[in-house]
Amino acid sequence: MRHVALAHSRSWRVWLVAAVLLAELAHLAWEHLHGGIVSHHLLARPDLPAVWNGWGLVLLPALTWFVTGRVARRVERHANPGRAMRIAWLGFVIAAALGAALSIAFVSGVEDAAFAVLLSALVLGLVLPAYRAECLLGFVLAMTFTFGAVLPLLIGGIVATVSAIAHLGLYALARRVWRRTRGRAALA
Repeated sequence: MRHVALAHSRSWRVWLVAAVLLAELAHLAWEHLHGGIVSHHLLARPDLPAVWNGWGLVLLPALTWFVTGRVARRVERHANPGRAMRIAWLGFVIAAALGAALSIAFVSGVEDAAFAVLLSALVLGLVLPAYRAECLLGFVLAMTFTFGAVLPLLIGGIVATVSAIAHLGLYALARRVWRRTRGRAALA
């Protein structure tokens, strides 16, 4: 039974990676036909290095394969695989919505709104487990058309790191301290 589930997980992974690869090929072909493949400067400052959008052709399929593998393993280990898959999709959709909102705000020239969306992503990462791979993938894919793949990965990586430090580090430590102090109080 496990071999069937594993084979099934690989097939949807391959299809999803192929879809991402085709979408990125179409994106880069469109850019090529409309003035050339774009490069984006870090922090939108011309004095900083530029990152070429063509890197998305390698980065996005690799990221998708990595993320879908992590999600497939988590779903297979979960007591309720259907619930685990719904949670993964929800994380993907929420992160994609934030990435799309950030892209729209930036393209519209409303930098205050773009900053507010980025700040809200960081705050949400403190409350929700935004360190999960599907959240990073949703964020990156939603922003790729506007910023290419590398810059959203860097920004999403910062959000994921802050979220991981909070959820896997600080909150875990706080729970451990809380349990110990509660145990000592019960003995007294």
